[in-house]
Amino acid sequence: MLSIVHSSAVVGIDAYIVGVETDISPQLPAFTTVGLPETAVKESKDRVKAAIRNSGFYFPSKKITVNLAPADIKKMGTAFDLPMAVGILAATGQIRRDDFDEFVFLGELSLDGKLREINGVLPMAMKLREDRSKKLIVPKGNAAEAAIAEGVPVFPVDSLAQTINFLENGESIQPFTVDINRLFEEASIYAEDFSDVKGQIHAKRALEVAAAGGHNILMIGPPGSGKTMLARRIPGILPRLSLEEALDTTKIHSVAGTLKDGEALLATRPFRAPHHTISDAGLIGGGVYPKPGEVSLAHHGVLFLDELAEYKKSVLDMMRQPLEDGKVTISRAVMTLSYPSRFMLAAAMNPCPCGYYGDNSHECKCSTGAIERYRSRISGPLLDRIDIHIEVPAVKLKELTAAPSGERSVEIRERVNKARDIQLKRFADRPVIFCNAHMGSKDLRNYCPIDDKSANLLRVAINRLGLSARAYDRILKVSRTIADISGVESIAPEHISEAIQYRALDRNLWS
Repeated sequence: MLSIVHSSAVVGIDAYIVGVETDISPQLPAFTTVGLPETAVKESKDRVKAAIRNSGFYFPSKKITVNLAPADIKKMGTAFDLPMAVGILAATGQIRRDDFDEFVFLGELSLDGKLREINGVLPMAMKLREDRSKKLIVPKGNAAEAAIAEGVPVFPVDSLAQTINFLENGESIQPFTVDINRLFEEASIYAEDFSDVKGQIHAKRALEVAAAGGHNILMIGPPGSGKTMLARRIPGILPRLSLEEALDTTKIHSVAGTLKDGEALLATRPFRAPHHTISDAGLIGGGVYPKPGEVSLAHHGVLFLDELAEYKKSVLDMMRQPLEDGKVTISRAVMTLSYPSRFMLAAAMNPCPCGYYGDNSHECKCSTGAIERYRSRISGPLLDRIDIHIEVPAVKLKELTAAPSGERSVEIRERVNKARDIQLKRFADRPVIFCNAHMGSKDLRNYCPIDDKSANLLRVAINRLGLSARAYDRILKVSRTIADISGVESIAPEHISEAIQYRALDRNLWS
């Protein structure tokens, strides 16, 4: 006998419908899975066999062939356990009905027939929104995540037996629903606030400018100066996630399996801080069966690279494509995948190997050559994609012992939101540009005109302060953002002057 049930799978972060075709023939007992299954899918036969028997059904001693269609796409994960079990029960006549067209089944089976959560449910549910006739049956632990894709009836079950009772006997299971507005209210709270940071007025201002224009930023300072503390508070001053952004981000984390237990929606901007020993595949994505890397997990959020000079040069150089294009393309022999990776890069490094060059409180023991070699680990093309370089000096004792008096993150975010609104209106006819950091050379001529006084100031800065040629465009972009924060249309000399201060490395402070 033959049965066909429907499931779903993910390629990259996009889902597609999979037909699970089960054929049972009177031959020697065997269980064969075809349709390009990977190891976890092949091993499902043992889970399915035990789950069927331990759920009170019988497993046929015949030849079972399961085809996962379309057969030319690699199938990964454990989501096919439940549809395979339902297909076998239908093909052997243990289920009276044989039409399951309105249902899509997802779930991993344990040996006792219970259902376990799977990865990638959200993109699968979002795929079903295209076909309003489909209903989704998922493990209870995935119900909230699946229900985020509004418009798809989601039925949570906890076992194979309950699934069959629901299909056959009409066991009452109400479609699962979530209040997305409530999820945003509960989850969009940042525990870390800028008011906790003492001193570092210049650095906090630079981070506000970076957040307002979407600029990448590099902080240079001795150990203990607060670089990490500052970076961790950047998501709290970025504009709140829109629902569309939250869904995009949650899809990536769902596929990667990084959602926390019970977490249905990422309502705060992600903050990723990988260790400097991370591999190429860990940062960019990839592997035998490609998965999103840290640059994609930071999509719509912040990627923080602490001790930037300690990362392998090959790893840093691979970041140039995602920084430039906002996406990562991974090519393998059987497939090519693209993951979104539009993030704000925040990096930190010491001024020298020992960390105390230029610090009045500690003696630096590094030679000039050692300092130069240390700084040269960061390539010019990568630095070219970082708009703001700032010094973060050690905090003085007087500031450390003083009561917190800085602005709260919510107050800074209000100014950032106003600046971003100005930019969205400015680039309304350029859908590929969302903020000032994304402007190209042609856009600078259109959106960043400067008067003669500002042009003279910029020319003097380049000639006398030793600013590099690549600093010119960066200064204009940052000046545009500073003017937006001030709420003025024209870039003034004071905006140029402040932007020049944010080019520490170009001013050769540590050469």
